[in-house]
Amino acid sequence: MMENKLSAYDRVCLARAKDRPGIADYIDYLFEDFLELKGDRLGKEDSSILGGIASFHGIPVTVIGHRKGKTTEENLACNFGMPLPEGYRKALRLMKQAEKFARPVITFIDTPGAYPGMEAESHGQSIALAECIAQMSALETPVIAIITGEGSSGGALALGVADQVWMLENAVYSILSPEGFASILWKDAKRAPEASELMKITAPQLLEYGLIDGIIPEGPKLMQQVEKMLMSQLGGLLKTRTSLLVKKRYRKFREIDGAFRPS
Repeated sequence: MMENKLSAYDRVCLARAKDRPGIADYIDYLFEDFLELKGDRLGKEDSSILGGIASFHGIPVTVIGHRKGKTTEENLACNFGMPLPEGYRKALRLMKQAEKFARPVITFIDTPGAYPGMEAESHGQSIALAECIAQMSALETPVIAIITGEGSSGGALALGVADQVWMLENAVYSILSPEGFASILWKDAKRAPEASELMKITAPQLLEYGLIDGIIPEGPKLMQQVEKMLMSQLGGLLKTRTSLLVKKRYRKFREIDGAFRPS
């Protein structure tokens, strides 16, 4: 792992780096026979959510994640990784399909948040997010979520209600961006580095608080580390009775919610 001398905002910058692997890179390395599935079945398609079916070491799986670009043109096509409601409706459709065919769901989270524009709100953004969160909490199939970069707000949580939630060591996970936090608290987005320290958004901090289940080291063997984690976690989840899996997942997130409510 990298040295712990990195500040929280250093990790934010690393999580946002353009050369950081995206979901397409993970799919190319980890899975075989990936078949992309498009559309929300209501006439819309959102490129900022990439999903489909694939094989992981012979196990049929459903893969869903946020997609960003590495160039300005690609980012514009993917809305800079900020999904519209149709993206989350597509994700929900694929989750339900995975449940029907007993395929584990693997999600890759990397978003500054769901798109906050007027068009998205008028098309049901809040409903789409809420339905994803609610359905994932009761999904009758194993779910593993991996936060690979920036995981912000409900746009991240909508793909993060999982039996196992893992983070790359320089990923961040938070209720909103540090800039947004600083703007609300101090009316000054330039205080984002200070906000990052207050927010407790790094992988080591979140593991200490019990909000995630593990950290994946970064470096030249990153993909092998992700593969190793998936192999170890999927085996146990697939052996667990579905009803118990759902019960434990639901209880896990309810306990997190209760632990951080004011007494």
